[in-house]
Amino acid sequence: MPQYRKPNPEAPAPLPYDGPSAEEILALRQEYLMPNHMLYYKKPVAIVQGDMQYLYDTEGRQYLDAIAGIVTISVGHSNPRVLEKAIEQMKLLQHTTTIYLHPLIVTYAKMLADKMPSPALKQTFFTNSGSEANDMALLASILTTGNQDILSIRNGYHGGSRITMSLCGHSTWRYPVAAQPNIHHVLPGYCYRCPLKLEYPSCNIACAHDVENVILSATCGQVAAFIAEPIQGVGGTVVPPPEYFKIIYDIVKKHGGLFISDEVQTGFGRTGSSYWGIQNWDVEPDIMTMAKGIGNGIPLGAVTSSAKIAAPLKDRYFFNTFGGNPVSMAQGIATLEEIDEQGLQENCARIGTRLMEGLERLQSQYPLIGEVRGMGLMIGVELVTSRENREPASAAAAEVLELAKDAGLLIGKGGLYGNVLRIKPPMCITENDADFILEALDGCFKQLGATK
Repeated sequence: MPQYRKPNPEAPAPLPYDGPSAEEILALRQEYLMPNHMLYYKKPVAIVQGDMQYLYDTEGRQYLDAIAGIVTISVGHSNPRVLEKAIEQMKLLQHTTTIYLHPLIVTYAKMLADKMPSPALKQTFFTNSGSEANDMALLASILTTGNQDILSIRNGYHGGSRITMSLCGHSTWRYPVAAQPNIHHVLPGYCYRCPLKLEYPSCNIACAHDVENVILSATCGQVAAFIAEPIQGVGGTVVPPPEYFKIIYDIVKKHGGLFISDEVQTGFGRTGSSYWGIQNWDVEPDIMTMAKGIGNGIPLGAVTSSAKIAAPLKDRYFFNTFGGNPVSMAQGIATLEEIDEQGLQENCARIGTRLMEGLERLQSQYPLIGEVRGMGLMIGVELVTSRENREPASAAAAEVLELAKDAGLLIGKGGLYGNVLRIKPPMCITENDADFILEALDGCFKQLGATK
């Protein structure tokens, strides 16, 4: 197996740990937690400390976190600025709800509005998660348009509540229960696995044009909204063609709908080339939903829309117990400030380019790598048993995850078949970290005997 190498030998030693062992934690987990808590690895890792892009287990072993707590840690684990601001607020006031006034919620809402891709996107409702934010976006869309039907994309992921689970275009993320009615799944812009068996660009982006067929055949001809991740995250870092979203935007508008951009994984500069993922496709959404990296690890989500779209929500009593709470607002503010002041969007572009170029070099060496794709620090590596038939190499992806962990690297995997390696580290990683990722993966592929 690849030899373990400490990702950053110069980092301070972790604090001593004297709690239960990984084996003891696992036994307690199996007894007291519900069984739907998924785990990575045959021998799960017990993570007990973090320091920026690095994590430490119960044995004090250091790992480079190249999946960022499932694309959630944007500015680093236990980032000093974020910690300081959150602790300061906890000492003052840990909780109040939106039925009272508090300065931080309006300060943060204005900061978000100033970052939006359109000045119309101005009013925000804060939640605890992306699932809640997407749920609220759908509610606002239905109330505003008076229409009931929602369009989502096959291979997409939008959350784990019953409604947002119905949006997901993955059987692996949906329980066998009745789905939310009036949700229709359209074709993804997944060129490597084109559902129509066509080739870009001669395909004329048929996947996007087919959205009109879905509206005319599966709805009354009018829709409430289309919701999409600019880059599909859980679906395997799928980057659609440049024309894809513009075509769909025009179709959806023609049939009375709103465009919702799910920025839970693509927002806040992660794609490098823009602050919001959807800006890479030159489309201005009507609603934006956010979570994960917005709060650098604190439960925080948000939905932002125009005042016109938000207006119908006032017709009923509504509030969120923890959404917009002072501690989460303090942490969200500190996270935004850190992204800007440390130039982390630019860092995503620079380090992302270094990683993509290195991964493409590995692709030329290892036929197991079918495609390398992504933007900034949102990268996917699709593994196949054969580049000719593109059969998903799911078992190999699982093995790479195991070998990478043993080498000191934590990555993720996704895609319908679990054959896409997900590399989405904290936005603060360095060139040395990128080189460590490439070196570790090179060792994993060698171990699998995947060379030409």
